Amino acid sequence: MTAAATLSGAKRIVVKIGSALLVDRQTGLRRDWLEGFVSDVARLAASGHEMLIVSSGAIALGRKILKLPNGALKLEESQAAAAVGQIALSRAYAEALGTHGLEAGQILLTLGDTEERRRYLNARATVGTLLQFGAVPVINENDTVATTEIRYGDNDRLAARVATMMSADLLVLLSDIDGLYTAPPATDPDAAHIPLVERITPAIEAMAGAAASEYSRGGMRTKIDAGKIATSAGAAMIITAGDRLGPLGAIERGERATLFRPTANPVMARKRWIAGHLNAAGRLVIDAGAVQALSAGKSLLPAGVTAVHGEFGRGDTILVAAEDGREIARGLVAYDAAEARLVAGLRSQAIEAALGYPARAAMIHRDDLVMERHFRDAGELA
Repeated sequence: MTAAATLSGAKRIVVKIGSALLVDRQTGLRRDWLEGFVSDVARLAASGHEMLIVSSGAIALGRKILKLPNGALKLEESQAAAAVGQIALSRAYAEALGTHGLEAGQILLTLGDTEERRRYLNARATVGTLLQFGAVPVINENDTVATTEIRYGDNDRLAARVATMMSADLLVLLSDIDGLYTAPPATDPDAAHIPLVERITPAIEAMAGAAASEYSRGGMRTKIDAGKIATSAGAAMIITAGDRLGPLGAIERGERATLFRPTANPVMARKRWIAGHLNAAGRLVIDAGAVQALSAGKSLLPAGVTAVHGEFGRGDTILVAAEDGREIARGLVAYDAAEARLVAGLRSQAIEAALGYPARAAMIHRDDLVMERHFRDAGELA
């Protein structure tokens, strides 16, 4: 499958934009480029694709607005630049998307928001709800308060974590290079472009070079790292040059890019993660109607829960069993144990009254739930 066909066939797409594409160090925001990119996003959204944007550029834009000198910034200068630049960047996205009738939703994350289960659930629920409402999430690292993240973090890997968190079909990295080469093309005239990577091997990793721009914190090495994260979770990845107006359209036209094939089915990869890498902290017993609902691919609602066992926190992995003791599923619970006991058996409209505050409609959302038959398929359980 080509990069163009992969883009066309993907339902949920995460697109990462590098700072050098968005910000010119002399003139600031590249509005023409942004408008061309957003036109691509709007067209794809209109044809049924769910679009998420992971955008660098806050620090680069902020340092231009604050007239900070070129070169390395102190930590506090980076944070100040991010604070100013993020406002300008969000406004630019809101205005550009608004011309196409789309709403922008700003999400600022640190790596912990995609790694810690409780925060992961919150982040995933927020982004998922934005998509349900037809909004376009615009995601960036929260550089205004980050410390080690500013030096260690980069939006290539953050985009890969977002793609994994949201079960995306495709991650597109728009860069200042049109894909992977056998060697850094800036220094090796004999470097050859690689259109397809079936699997990321040590030889592929050895081809990565360093960052090409003073505004970039990443480089091909971080893009390969992002590819390992995304493809191992079942998402394809495309690296291509983003400096063209309408860069996603360029992929559709077959212009040069590198496609990384996923190494696993997205659903199966997620099943392995839930079924095999997290220990069950508790157990829910559900009635026959809930068993039937889960078998049909629905979420587990509190109304179907007849008993709650164990002490667990929101985001923990718990077992789900039928009343005859059969294990039905396993998943990430949206309530802690005390809350679960209060709402077990209740209809959705009664949950807020029982808790005294609004809560999630589902005890375990279907995206966070794995049926027992899939444990065997994944080879994680005996």
